[in-house]
Amino acid sequence: MRALILDPSGTLRLGERDTPSAESECVIRVLAAGICGTDLELIRGYAGFSGVPGHEFSGVVEDAPPNDAAWIGRRVTGEITVGCGTCDGCRAAGRGHCDRRSVVGIIGRDGAFAEYLSLPATNLHRVPDGISDEAAALVEPLAAACRVLEQIAVTPSTRCAVVGPGRLGLLVALVLRAAGADVTIAGRGDARLSLARTLGFQTMSGGHAGAAARRFDLVVDATGQPEGLATAKTLVRPRGTIVLKSTFHGETHVAFAPLVVDEITLVGSRCGPFDAAIDLLANGRVDARPLVDAVYPIDRFTEAFAEASAGRKVLLRPSG
Repeated sequence: MRALILDPSGTLRLGERDTPSAESECVIRVLAAGICGTDLELIRGYAGFSGVPGHEFSGVVEDAPPNDAAWIGRRVTGEITVGCGTCDGCRAAGRGHCDRRSVVGIIGRDGAFAEYLSLPATNLHRVPDGISDEAAALVEPLAAACRVLEQIAVTPSTRCAVVGPGRLGLLVALVLRAAGADVTIAGRGDARLSLARTLGFQTMSGGHAGAAARRFDLVVDATGQPEGLATAKTLVRPRGTIVLKSTFHGETHVAFAPLVVDEITLVGSRCGPFDAAIDLLANGRVDARPLVDAVYPIDRFTEAFAEASAGRKVLLRPSG
């Protein structure tokens, strides 16, 4: 099968990969796969990954082990972490924190920038007919946005800010708004902030965060950049909460004294509930269509990644 392969040197190329078998997992033909900030960071060396990247996807199950044959023909998306189910991490916090986990397109497992991928049936979620292939490819990041509501109590009186007007940041903002909160989006890039305003959000330039210092109860850093936390620290009120959604290659300097003095709660946040994300899309409470800028066939991956690097949300169609 054709696949985008990330070499250890950081070079991404179109090549051939063995098609996965259905000996122990379902085989999924990939219909759409999203390029996200984590994929761009993998090219820079994040997680030391080599292989087939890509973890935002929708597809159709084309083969499966006998016990999972009912999945064949179903349109699906899938949770990206595969755990053992028996280690201390799995027992304490679920498969997302497995001590021996593999993660689609990120850790020890080929991903969605290929014609086919494989996953255990326990990771799969059926995509309702009313959700397009493109929107279904955004279920994974939308679920990550929904995770914030599992971790933090959000009400209509919660003053929320999202730092980073990229697609993850916009999805977080949409989820917070669906929970009734008033949301302001802070960040850089006229086009990104313009889209946020089109979606009905108040916006501010990250460089002007000082004018809104110590105003927000909850601030979510979704920048994918080291400086995102500094902006979040400026915006959050004393005894407020910062949720960290950014993953990137390298380290960031953190001045902890202000966090201690203001008694700020820091919450790491990663993957989230797929059922909640699918329900938001199916019921129209979140509309993903404005978030997708372009769709490319896999053989035009160079153009696709160039656009993604410029801040646009781009999907690939690996299987044609």
